[in-house]
Amino acid sequence: MPAEPAPTRDTGETRPPPRPNWKRRLLWAGLGGFAALVIGVLALNLVPQTQQLVHPLGPLSPVESPQFRREIGNLLGPTIVDGNAVADFQNGAEIFPAMLEAIRSAKVSVDMETYIYWSGHVADEFVQALTERARAGVRVHVIADWVGSSKMKEDVVEALRAGGVHFEYFHPLRWYDIDRFNNRTHRKLLIVDGRVAFTGGVGIADEWNGHGDKPDIWRDMQIRVTGPGALQMQAVFEDNWITTTGQALLGSAYYPEVPAAGDIAVQTVASSPEGGSENLQLMYLMAIDGARKAIDLEAAYFVPDDLTMSALKRALARGVRIRLVVPGPYTDSQIIKNASQTRWGEMLQAGAHIYRFQPALFHNKLMIVDGYLTIAGSANFDNRSFSLNDESNVLVFDHGFAAHMTEVVDRDIGRSEELTLDQWRHRPWTRRVLDWLSALGAAQY
Repeated sequence: MPAEPAPTRDTGETRPPPRPNWKRRLLWAGLGGFAALVIGVLALNLVPQTQQLVHPLGPLSPVESPQFRREIGNLLGPTIVDGNAVADFQNGAEIFPAMLEAIRSAKVSVDMETYIYWSGHVADEFVQALTERARAGVRVHVIADWVGSSKMKEDVVEALRAGGVHFEYFHPLRWYDIDRFNNRTHRKLLIVDGRVAFTGGVGIADEWNGHGDKPDIWRDMQIRVTGPGALQMQAVFEDNWITTTGQALLGSAYYPEVPAAGDIAVQTVASSPEGGSENLQLMYLMAIDGARKAIDLEAAYFVPDDLTMSALKRALARGVRIRLVVPGPYTDSQIIKNASQTRWGEMLQAGAHIYRFQPALFHNKLMIVDGYLTIAGSANFDNRSFSLNDESNVLVFDHGFAAHMTEVVDRDIGRSEELTLDQWRHRPWTRRVLDWLSALGAAQY
């Protein structure tokens, strides 16, 4: 029998049974589908596209041996190239004048790729230098990361393009490649005439414009390679120029015959989730396992995974001295700083020395091994640089340059406070909880 109409509360009158609210159901179904889409996109952005390293490398030949050079020179992309002059520049007070001088000296081409390009005085200086060369007939190309350069005002982009600079954003937000939105270019490259190239950690922003000795001025460094090694950085830049524009840059303006400018051997190692995503981690692991005497490591972000952590502890166990310089009171990412502290105890217990840089925000990325191999560039010591970002580092094989860079580390240590194991163990319980929670988040980003 059909159901009787339900009586009303007040009068006992009958009314038809309520109809299903299809609009509400459709709304909830749509919201559920949207939530599933967001979760799926996040998963695609956080999961590396290729298999990552999971096994220890095993015993390696010393970094000073011919065997080590053969292995790293053939495994990680372009081979080691001789005939270069290498110089370092400390902080924006030295870095920006050197980069601007190189741009102003350009005769045929300038190519620049950066994660950070923020509006301000430094940005305006680069606009002026780049557009002046473009108007003079020099071919000028600039790639800025869409996320990292979010503080760049549109008038800066308009000024670059109006001045003849070919400017492009890397991975702007588009619906058809949103699954790769979390893949950013973290590279900092400047190549002039295919002969002179810079790499390091500095962004084009006023925050670097000083001596790295005040809380609001970042401590950083840049390496300049003059000679045939610059061509390797040109190729790294072109990889993302093709990815971004579909255009190849060829000819002697970009790949000239470059004579020797010195007697130093260098190698550029690049990585990207689309290809060679394990290159930077493999580079660091080989350097650590090839160490026999000393490792000096300066790391703005020090959040090693278990594989890298075990390599560091093996080095300490075989008698390698490890000095680690990390940020002190100032940071651009509190969650990464907190996560880093969860690893400090293991390092200290195994015998490492840890120093917290005090005067300014510490942004260096530097490793020196056995007074011979120097590694510098854009890659941090964390999962994002190892798996998700586009990165580029230069390896310098030279005792003299390594000795000079060790002096740079010594100066940084002189402006740092050493952390003891007892201090680490007795940090407040609230700090321990924050560190632990931050480590969980950092492992996934």
